[in-house]
Order: sequence, then structure tokens, then C-alpha cells
Amino acid sequence: MSTAKRNFLFLNIGHLLDHFFMLIFTTAVLTMESEFADSYGRLLLLTTWSFFFFGGASLPAGWLGDKWSRTGMMFVFFIGIGGASILTGFASDPLQIEIGLALVGIFGAIYHPIGLALVVEDAKRVGRALAINGVWGNMGVALAALTTGAIAEFYGWRMAFILPGVFSVGIGVLYGLHLLNGVEADSGGKQKKAPPKVPVSIQRRVFLFLIIAPLVGGLIFQATTISLPKIMDERLSAMLPETSEIGLVTALVFGCAAFAQLVVGELLDRYQTKRIYIFLVAVQLVACSLAITAAGWSSLAITLPLMLVTFGIIPVNDWIVAHFISTEYRSRVYAVKSVLVLGVGAVAVQMTGRLHEATGNFNSLFMVMAAAAAIVLVTTFILIPSQRPETVPAE
Repeated sequence: MSTAKRNFLFLNIGHLLDHFFMLIFTTAVLTMESEFADSYGRLLLLTTWSFFFFGGASLPAGWLGDKWSRTGMMFVFFIGIGGASILTGFASDPLQIEIGLALVGIFGAIYHPIGLALVVEDAKRVGRALAINGVWGNMGVALAALTTGAIAEFYGWRMAFILPGVFSVGIGVLYGLHLLNGVEADSGGKQKKAPPKVPVSIQRRVFLFLIIAPLVGGLIFQATTISLPKIMDERLSAMLPETSEIGLVTALVFGCAAFAQLVVGELLDRYQTKRIYIFLVAVQLVACSLAITAAGWSSLAITLPLMLVTFGIIPVNDWIVAHFISTEYRSRVYAVKSVLVLGVGAVAVQMTGRLHEATGNFNSLFMVMAAAAAIVLVTTFILIPSQRPETVPAE
């Protein structure tokens, strides 16, 4: 395997682990209610700081990558997030769990500003590379539900944190050896092909879009990934009474949704970005609206397309940054986008937990997500240029 392919493999594994660790607790919590004598809604709030730092620490992580070493930061990511997960597994009370999860969020924040920059720098076809990398990340979401559900049921929730943590530390050691075997300490470099010049006025519009869409749309992504195990538990419990069964169904939904990014990635390299985005968000709006009153197997039939388009949107935002934003601003825009889309996870945790605590169901949550999708749809119509960047005339 060539050095470039090994680099890409490590970056993909990192994306998988990043999302995996951030979602261990959302499934493990289903088995923790009795041990800590507390409700799902209140226990879920323990992840608030984790998701806050997952977004908020992206800016300093990106700065360290630029000033020190991106590959060095990736090494810190593997070791740090694994170690934080192991510590969480040894927690003895809710406060220690909250601290451990916060550390997971801090180290998890490293990946997106660092990993995505490395992926884009070495990519010949940005859409395809982002899609493949995105699939790995979303498979981490799927495996978190499946693996955590199984481990927690048979070995307890603590091992659901400890075993993946040991695995990540092992990957970190391998990555460190990979760096010592001749890979440059900082792989930041120029793209092989200069991107088309985009007028400053267009870049400003796109930057405004990249503030609104990740912030509002990120609320949908975070809320669905956080709440899906519990949604499946509530709406399918009559048919699937075991935690491992709920974890399996949730993993299948996430797994199917992950591969939507491959299709979207190919479309991005061929067709108009604006039309693709409008279609995806329109489906998201309809699915959220239908999910408000869905029950039983019909909720699964609606949730699947919802997750397909929710995951499919992710590479579109990254593609827009790579093609509409000038190279000298791109890493900073990636960092800002990461802060918004990941940092809103803290809001999503609070919103999901408190709405469920107040209503006992997820109907209100789906109403909020439908409204958020409508806002993103209008924003897309107004701010995204109809032309592809290579056809936008330079100023």
C-alpha cells in the first residue's frame, strides 16, 4: 500500500472513531437509568459539555495544526480520545462521567479541522474523497449504536467505553510508527490543481450560507444521531424488546444512511450543487414532518430516508468550502463550520433531553427539526449560486 493510501486509511479510521466515541453514551445510557436511578432526559444532559467542546475546541485544534503539525495533532487525537473513553469507563458517579465525556469531546474536536484539511489537500477528486471519508465517519455512528448496545447488554456499560478506548490507543501507536517511518511531520501542502477563482461577492454569500446552514442544519444532524437509539426504543419496543436489537436496527439505519454520501459525492463532481442541496433538504423537511406522528414500523420507514438525506448533506457543505472559498481562507472556514455544526450538538443535547423530559416523547423535537429544515431550504435558495464554481466569472 502506498504512503498516500495509508495516510487516507488512517484519516478514514480517525473519522470513524471520532463519531463512534461521541455517540457511545447515547446508546449506553439506555442501560444506565436503573444503576443511577435517573431518567433518560436528565442522564442525557451529562453529554452537554462533551458536545460543546466537540465544536468549541475545533478552532484551537485547527490553530495548533497550522502552527505545529497536522499529522502530530492526528496522533494526539487517536491517543487522547481513546484514553478519555477508558477514563469514562472507570467513572463511579455522574460527575465523573460528565468529566470523562467532556475530555472525549475535547480530543474529538481535533479531527474535523485537521482530518478534513488533510483529506482535501491530497484529493484528486474532492467530492469522491469527501464522500468516502464521510462514509467512514457515519459508519462510526452506526457502529456506536450496534457495538455499544451489544457490549453494554452482555458486559456492562463500562466495557462499552473501555474496549473501544484501548482500540483507539492501539491505532494511535500504529499511526505514530507510520509517521516515524518517513512520513513528513506536517503534510500540509498545496493542491495539485489550483481551484477556480470565485468573485469575492460570491464567496461572501457562500460564507454567510456556511454560517446559517451548518448551524441550523447541524441541529437536525446532532438531534437525530443523539436521539435515534431512544426513538427506536420507544417506537419499536413492542416488537424489539432487547437493547441489542434496538442497537442493531439503529446501526442498520445509520449504516444505510452512511452510503448515501457515496452517491452524493459522485453527483457533486458532475451536477449543480444548488439543485442537489435543495432536493436533500426538501426530503428532510417532509420526513421530519411525517415523523411527528409516526409509530411502529412506519416510524422506521420514515426515519431511514430522513437519515439518508441528513447524512447526504454533510459532504455537500465540505464540497462548497473546497470549491467556493479561496485557498488562503479555507482552513479557517472549515474550522468555523466545524465549530457551528459540532458545537450546536450541545444545544441539541439540551433540546432533546428537555423536550423529552417535558413531553415524554419526540413529537416536539421533530417539529423543531422540520422548522430548521425549512430555514435551511430558504437559505439555500437565496445564497447558493446556481453556477458551478468553474463557471462563475472571476472579478
